Amino acid sequence: MPNMSEPRTIKKYPNRRLYDTAISSYITLEDVKQLVLDRASFHVIDARTNTDITRGILLQIISEQEEQGNPIFTTEVLAHIIRFYGDTLQGMMGNYLEKSLQAFVDQQHLFREQMRSFIGKNPLTMISDLVEHNLSLWKSVNERLQKPYVPPEAITESAPLSSQQTAQIEGSTPVGTREKPSKARKDKKI
Repeated sequence: MPNMSEPRTIKKYPNRRLYDTAISSYITLEDVKQLVLDRASFHVIDARTNTDITRGILLQIISEQEEQGNPIFTTEVLAHIIRFYGDTLQGMMGNYLEKSLQAFVDQQHLFREQMRSFIGKNPLTMISDLVEHNLSLWKSVNERLQKPYVPPEAITESAPLSSQQTAQIEGSTPVGTREKPSKARKDKKI
């Protein structure tokens, strides 16, 4: 059983074969890709020189993925990346891409969690909530339909409306019928 606290060591031999020391077996690039997908910690070293070649192997996996199926990188994106090599902003570009990808991954994780909580609900509860929401919407629309509609042209073409008629159309209390505060309340001492 491999020690999970230390990264797995994969050795690449001159015959281009990859040897996973954690499981004492030869593996393929597809197996390395699966380690990445499983978020396993590993590094690949050249068996002859003992240098770390993890980045090269990951680039090889990306290259194979780009050649198959639907690529992530467009020609224009790849051209932009190439232009940053040797540029004074090269270091900043790498940092920017890393932070942008991390933000994207975080958003994707949040979205998936929200979908899981949505999907995890009881279907009857979801339908009940939807019915209640639709019922309140229907009641609101129905109440609006019950109010008399007076087109704006009818108001301006006919004789001017009294303040009471205007208030009824607008749904407020007429100005002349508002209660005035009684003097008894003002004069009352505590």
